Amino acid sequence: MNSSVLLKKYFQHAALVSAVTLAAFGASNSFAASTGTGSSADVIAPIEISKGADLLFGRFAANTGANAGAGTVIIDTSGSRSSSGEVTLSAAGSTQSAGSFTVSGDTNASFSVSVPNIDLEEEGDGTNTMALETITEVGASATGLKTGKAVTGSLIGGEQTIHLGGILSVASGQDAGDYSGSVVATVEYN
Repeated sequence: MNSSVLLKKYFQHAALVSAVTLAAFGASNSFAASTGTGSSADVIAPIEISKGADLLFGRFAANTGANAGAGTVIIDTSGSRSSSGEVTLSAAGSTQSAGSFTVSGDTNASFSVSVPNIDLEEEGDGTNTMALETITEVGASATGLKTGKAVTGSLIGGEQTIHLGGILSVASGQDAGDYSGSVVATVEYN
């Protein structure tokens, strides 16, 4: 065979392989399309909470005797104090107040709040307790709620106040002493 015929067959074979390759890979691209899209993110301020004031029930006596029974001391969300049952409130040297927390974060964002009930324990003893049912209200000013719990709020202007009251259950003949506990409020964006 002559070299020009060989060269011609070689080029024909190479052209055929190229055409098949182009058809196989080029065809899929001839029907493809592409586009782009933008991407962005908006990072907001983290939600924060700080203590404003402690919840203080003041001084009181659990009545004792043959007919004594249980009772409660109530601090409403505006700080007013009252009692029910067999509890006598004392004004002498007594300080009572509603508690509060300040929540801050992204302006006008909504948030959820959780303030669980706790037990106050007698200092130095730990075995004598009084159950505290928390009362919460969210807003610029407290209206004096005596029951209930706010579960959501809105950060108007980037800040909001959680007003804290409570119902303290006092047993008949509750041991005299100083009782304390830590009320923890948890907030998160909705």
